[in-house]
Amino acid sequence: MLRVLVLSTLFPDASRPRFGSFVERQTLALAERADTELSVIAPRGLPPWPLRTLPRYRALATLPEREEWKSLQVYRPAFLNLPMTGGRFHATALIETLTPMIEEVRSDFPFDIIAAEFFFPDGVAAVELGRRLGVPVSIKARGSDVHHWGRLPRTGAQVRAAGRAADGMLAVSEAMREDMIALGMPGERIEAIITGVDLDRFVPRDRADAKARLGVHGPLVLSVGALIPLKGHDIVLQAVSSMPGVMLCIAGEGPERQHLTDLIAKLGLQDRVRLLGNIPHAELSAWLAAADAMALASEREGLANAWLEALASGTPVVIPEVGGARQVVREAVAGRLVARTPEAFAAGIAEILADPPAPGAVRATVAPFTWAANAERLHAYFAHLVSGHGNGLVSAN
Repeated sequence: MLRVLVLSTLFPDASRPRFGSFVERQTLALAERADTELSVIAPRGLPPWPLRTLPRYRALATLPEREEWKSLQVYRPAFLNLPMTGGRFHATALIETLTPMIEEVRSDFPFDIIAAEFFFPDGVAAVELGRRLGVPVSIKARGSDVHHWGRLPRTGAQVRAAGRAADGMLAVSEAMREDMIALGMPGERIEAIITGVDLDRFVPRDRADAKARLGVHGPLVLSVGALIPLKGHDIVLQAVSSMPGVMLCIAGEGPERQHLTDLIAKLGLQDRVRLLGNIPHAELSAWLAAADAMALASEREGLANAWLEALASGTPVVIPEVGGARQVVREAVAGRLVARTPEAFAAGIAEILADPPAPGAVRATVAPFTWAANAERLHAYFAHLVSGHGNGLVSAN
């Protein structure tokens, strides 16, 4: 039996049901295996009192410190998140919080390995905890944890040191693996394992019927992602503004909502653009199946779940060549890789609308990316690290 302790600051809770849903889904798939047991530590970063009473922290501060979440045993310790420090103390604060509780967790659940699901601060803390406990550590790189935290002056050295010290690392794409190597992390300890997609939830539907149910008429473009500059929703907005009759719906929430609302008004798109906010996965699957194309102009990504979910729904994607984009869009039927400009996005979307691929053919491009296949590869990877720990198989230098 393989016992895995998952450490992730990205994990859903009652106040943020979709926060880190990709980590949750991966963990649930691995837990479904008869040869694997898991527990989860999902730390909450909270500021000093009285900032915890602010609306953005209030619900997070009142979460239980331990609960059963969708059949998983989840610990939710709070660590000190000091505002306006650029994250430099996040890992230290997380280690201080986890140190007194980790032995108690291990007495109830004698885990074989710590799997950190984000490089910072999770991975930095995991390396130190693993060293103290004498257990192997894996760190997964997903995107901004390496591209952002790994390059900031205040945190980059911590990220790079954790990568050199970890027993093994995971990357969500081959491109991410190359980026990690470029930062000085040992390539022989990095394995690229593409995430899974729920092929039961995200399925093609009759597109005309799906649109009618959602009150949409004519060509529909969907963009899925948090309303932050990184996702480039303004680029897709400007692209659609040059395409008469095309409707754009954006699923996501975030600090850019007002900016996007103002841009919609400035471009006179109030009747063709909708900001849907955060919507449940069950509803998202309906929107993806209704869309003629999913367009997301991210500045950087590891390998976005939204890409795979769109393709599983039979909907081609229009995306920049970032992260694992080339591993996903391997042929024209899956969509277009375009420059990150409104003109290039408009051209890519127009090509798809002019000659739409069959939804079944689009879906076939992601048929190998099941959660069961993902879990099988993860199990083999973790088991390899456990069996090699202390036997000279993996060097921490």
